[in-house]
Amino acid sequence: MTSARPAHFAPLFAAAALATLMAACSSPAPPPPAPPPPAPVAVVPQVNLSPRVVEQASAYRAYVDHASAISPGFTAGDDVAQGLKTGAAYEPQALLRGAIAYGAVAALQDPAFVAGVRKYSGDPEQRRTVAYEIMKDPAYAVGFNGSASAAGLVIAALGADGQKLVDLGRSVKQAAYDMQRQAWSKGEVPGRDGRLATAKALSSTPGLGEVNETARLQMAVTGAAPMGLSAQTAGPPYTPVVIKSLAVAALAALGYADDASLGQVMPILAEPASASCLNMSKLNLYQCLAVAKPHYEDVFCLGQHVLLDTGHCLMAGAGVPDPIEIKAVSERKAREAAELAKTSSKTKTRARKKG
Repeated sequence: MTSARPAHFAPLFAAAALATLMAACSSPAPPPPAPPPPAPVAVVPQVNLSPRVVEQASAYRAYVDHASAISPGFTAGDDVAQGLKTGAAYEPQALLRGAIAYGAVAALQDPAFVAGVRKYSGDPEQRRTVAYEIMKDPAYAVGFNGSASAAGLVIAALGADGQKLVDLGRSVKQAAYDMQRQAWSKGEVPGRDGRLATAKALSSTPGLGEVNETARLQMAVTGAAPMGLSAQTAGPPYTPVVIKSLAVAALAALGYADDASLGQVMPILAEPASASCLNMSKLNLYQCLAVAKPHYEDVFCLGQHVLLDTGHCLMAGAGVPDPIEIKAVSERKAREAAELAKTSSKTKTRARKKG
């Protein structure tokens, strides 16, 4: 016969089961999973231009400032000799590199252009790709937002420098004629061969920038001390000098114009057409000095082949026409048109008489 569990044990079993269930419910919950690691933060480089490139811009700035300070009020042969030394003191390729570098610093003063470039700097691979495209073809920089306003700053800066030299050159050239009333100006230049050799030596030596100007330009690159430039927006087409200035500025905004990238940046600072113009200015200067004898002829060489020619090269590189030459061309075309109209009128008059 099967034995039955006493009825009075049933509540005990029920209480034990309830206690077990409550104990299970009161156990601490397992800890939540650890949060995922933070996403890697892309390092966005600062706007940076190699000190060597900034030094080139500073050397360019030093030459323009010193040359534009030459006074046409010569009173003795020593004044003329010093003016020639100051004006001849640039190596054409170095001056051109400095002009493009200075143009890049000017372009970096445009916030819209810098922002238009730096929107591609967040992703390292995209930044690298864009920089490579600029290095392959500097004209790629024209496609960035803000390039037109940045180009306006480049054109205005380089064009103004060239115009200063041209204006001074005209004054110095005029002084070569005016001073012939002074006896000393007709005296023969002493050591003529030596002063030609000096001009050639100065023309083969790259200039140096000044410490304060170099520091100022470096701060302008980073935005710490803006240059306060202003200019009208200038649309394309642009000259190669302007395009290359924009390209170097764009590389600086991407962080690819530092010392590590000099091998790719320095070739952009060359431009054959402007280099040829500056070289021709030097050759004309040498020929002028080779035949010049009195002091006033040296003044002519300085005014025409140092200041005027160099200034015109800078203006042409920036795409800025000389307003006086534009006026002269317009007047010549007007004379030609008037002469043509006069000839045509005479022809018609003769034809009517024959009829």
